[in-house]
Amino acid sequence: MGRGAAAGALLVALVALGAPPAAGAELSGVFQEMTTFECHFINGTEKVRLVERYIYNRQPYAVFDSDVGHYVGFTPFGERVAKHWNSDPAKLENRRTSVDWYCRHNYELDAPFSVERRVALYTFYDCHKSCRKHDCRKRGPK
Repeated sequence: MGRGAAAGALLVALVALGAPPAAGAELSGVFQEMTTFECHFINGTEKVRLVERYIYNRQPYAVFDSDVGHYVGFTPFGERVAKHWNSDPAKLENRRTSVDWYCRHNYELDAPFSVERRVALYTFYDCHKSCRKHDCRKRGPK
């Protein structure tokens, strides 16, 4: 099955399942599914929070927040998916422990490059009409 035929089959399936097309717009046949994993650190690794977001065509449909401890759906499809994922104890336990094996592990690897990094500050001077060209320059670190 070619790329165009696969996109067409997917489009037919979505329309058959009741996915509404954009009002008055022609469907493009391009869809985007995205998952993000965000680790939020407060006071080093003392308080760590994992937020896992599931997004379809720029609309979030489900999220897992380690502070909440289970999946939450934002759309009818997301609610069905969250209910299915929440019914699997092994999946929930894996996500709840991912704060340790994913976030804290990566914090230790990234800290030398992100937390402990120091960058020299530069001051920029704005040039007015009365300034000479050589007076309006970037100054180095203080």
